[in-house]
Amino acid sequence: MSRAADLARRLGEQAEAVCRYYLPNGRRQGRYWICGDVMGTPGRSLYVRLSGERAGKFCDAADGTHGDLLDLIALNHGLGFRAALDEARGFLSLPVPPIRQVAPPAPTNSSEAARRLFAASKPIRGTLADRYLQSRGIILPTDVSVLRFHPHCFHRGPQGRETWPALIAAVTDLDGAITGAHRTWLDPGGGKAPLDQPRRAMGHLAGNAVRLGVASDVLTAAEGIETALALKTVMPAMPIVAALSAAHLAALILPAGLRRLYVARDNDKAGRFALERLHARSTAGDIDIRALAPRTEDFNADLLTLGSNRLRAWLAELLAPDDVQRFLVAGGRTRCV
Repeated sequence: MSRAADLARRLGEQAEAVCRYYLPNGRRQGRYWICGDVMGTPGRSLYVRLSGERAGKFCDAADGTHGDLLDLIALNHGLGFRAALDEARGFLSLPVPPIRQVAPPAPTNSSEAARRLFAASKPIRGTLADRYLQSRGIILPTDVSVLRFHPHCFHRGPQGRETWPALIAAVTDLDGAITGAHRTWLDPGGGKAPLDQPRRAMGHLAGNAVRLGVASDVLTAAEGIETALALKTVMPAMPIVAALSAAHLAALILPAGLRRLYVARDNDKAGRFALERLHARSTAGDIDIRALAPRTEDFNADLLTLGSNRLRAWLAELLAPDDVQRFLVAGGRTRCV
């Protein structure tokens, strides 16, 4: 038996104690511990078997998340595999479940709140967020780590605080440190959630961005995440960032050594202003700044209306010849991070 399987078995033998510690807002109901989700939110969709051969197995009826108590601990604490093993060993070494030390709440909309939200989310592959992006014609990069999914993300609006599934994007600085997060709340049936503001950002955003790939000498900067992902779909080797708004695009901090910047602005007044501001910042002319203007309102709309081949043909007219070879010609594509 592997170490992980042995730990999961031992956790299952103490299933109720594990649940009382990691899901204190739940309650026992017959042979199950009932809770709202793996984060311990009050509710009824998550159930954990407390006895019998399947003791320790859990399932969330709301989104299909399932596994054993080792998986639950990893999701509850936002841990990787090895850290979850260490956490489980620490729990099992205690003769009685300890009083859980709850971290003080992070300030609302702070960078720390953004980091906690991202850690509490799960990989995007196969989730509602993945299916939502596919419906927008978007093919995710081979290795994507800045996009995640949260099945029960809080939204505060006129009706008070609600929970909706959400696409979560990490906003990072040039060193890769998470400074903020962007949330796109989703309708479980598809599309964006029917909210007054289905998109919101939090944390320190000025100068930072959602980064798809690592820039060296060439970079494309877009306003929105879906615009950036649409361009990444047809130019997978191109490093692309989403600044989240026209104002933040104008204030984007550029990496050292950059020689060419493509500005994928939206086709509106704010997008044109962002391009003008970036040109004004490059007074020395050390960076070749070029506009990428969509045929419709934005590049995600272009992808849906034109298709990937016609969008590539349009971009080929806008890119420098050597960048066409690097980023649009099939033989020039590389695996992206």
